[in-house]
Amino acid sequence: MPATDYYDEMRPAEGEVRPHYQVYESWLAAMPPERIRQKRNEADIAFHRVGITFAVYGEQTGSERLIPFDIIPRILPADEWQILESGLKQRVHALNMFLADIYHEQEILRAGLIPPEKVLQNSQYRAVMQGVDVPGGIYAHIAGVDIVRAAGINGNAGEFYVLEDNLRVPSGVSYMLENRKMMMRLFPELFVRQRVAPVDHYPNVLLENLRSAAPQGVADPCVVLLTPGAYNSAYFEHTFLAQQMGIELVEGQDLLVRDGYVYMRTTRGPIRVDVIYRRVDDEFLDPRVFRSDSMLGVAGLLDAYRAGHVTLANAVGTGVADDKSIYPHVPQMIEFYLGEKPILQNVPTWECRKQADLDYVLAHLPDLVVKETHGSGGYGMLVGPAASAAEREDFRRRILAEPAKYIAQPTLALSTCPTFVDAGIAPRHIDLRPFVLSGKDVKVVPGGLTRVALREGSLVVNSSQGGGTKDTWVLESC
Repeated sequence: MPATDYYDEMRPAEGEVRPHYQVYESWLAAMPPERIRQKRNEADIAFHRVGITFAVYGEQTGSERLIPFDIIPRILPADEWQILESGLKQRVHALNMFLADIYHEQEILRAGLIPPEKVLQNSQYRAVMQGVDVPGGIYAHIAGVDIVRAAGINGNAGEFYVLEDNLRVPSGVSYMLENRKMMMRLFPELFVRQRVAPVDHYPNVLLENLRSAAPQGVADPCVVLLTPGAYNSAYFEHTFLAQQMGIELVEGQDLLVRDGYVYMRTTRGPIRVDVIYRRVDDEFLDPRVFRSDSMLGVAGLLDAYRAGHVTLANAVGTGVADDKSIYPHVPQMIEFYLGEKPILQNVPTWECRKQADLDYVLAHLPDLVVKETHGSGGYGMLVGPAASAAEREDFRRRILAEPAKYIAQPTLALSTCPTFVDAGIAPRHIDLRPFVLSGKDVKVVPGGLTRVALREGSLVVNSSQGGGTKDTWVLESC
């Protein structure tokens, strides 16, 4: 697809700067390139000093990387953000209702809108949660929804689409917060020139939501963040969020279950824990219920949870709702549970479990992106146009061996945003992950994490695949 077919966030093909970028563009035009380069170097040094890194699983070195940070922001006007915010709240509300339903009455399955085997035989479905009531009926307290603006869908290059939902242990919010701190430190004059909606209150909103999810009757809940430990790829984020919220960062060995309640070991003796913001996957949470070899969880935790004596955020079993085989049904969920039309649309998706879709995918592999239904982080996928003939043939064999394991989508013409790279300022493809918090109310902090594919022509924005991040500005209306 020609570069002119991409939606450029700052400048349309005709060359006129979009209104919400005009203040920034005039500042950028007056800025000497050497000063921009100097500021980027300052950012790299500062991020190294703070230790904002992530680990890449499977690398032989086992070393951590600095996530590349781009100093040119992605800017959204107030009216566009209002559409996104409304659509995100609607979507996450419906997903929470879906989770409550499948673990209770299963009305959507009985109505025939989703094949029961897609849910009940899904590897992320947790039968131990059947009939368990969770506080407020909220399963996904924290959701990260990946949004793209793509050309070539319905003939509209400026429309937003949901690429995927992340409900298990969504990550990346610490980079959103640190990116904003870095931009304010490097370019304070930019925040004087225009009103950029703040994001630094996110930890307070998150803590408020977590406290509101405490078991009934708990007036002053003790909240902790459960981490797999220092070798986890998102450990920086775990420590950062715990510090920002003023709560304890714990590992499984720091907790115990006694008489059906969860306690934290301290030098002052055991302290009861009421809410656990867990960053540990389901299968490692309780060795008595899931993986018996897990050293990351707490024996007996599921008994305390099922008894209503502790809240887990996100709830056990939320993964079934963000599985890529369930994704095509989210618009139906919105209509079924809310009686509303979806504000944000899905990307067209072919399900290889269906014979007609399978035939289409196999005939168009060079044009499609194929993903494992349980995959994440940019792994387990084929980007058809960028793959070699051998890679496509290998994927063809995989799909034929287990068709239900794969979905496919068109190769999206992701929007581009000016990005400072080694050669200067050039367009690079981006997406957006806003963070949706569900408590007594559903709240979305303005903006989110903009991820950028730093390699020229690349459409893969994941940090594990060489992507970077940008600060996301939502301009407040006057």
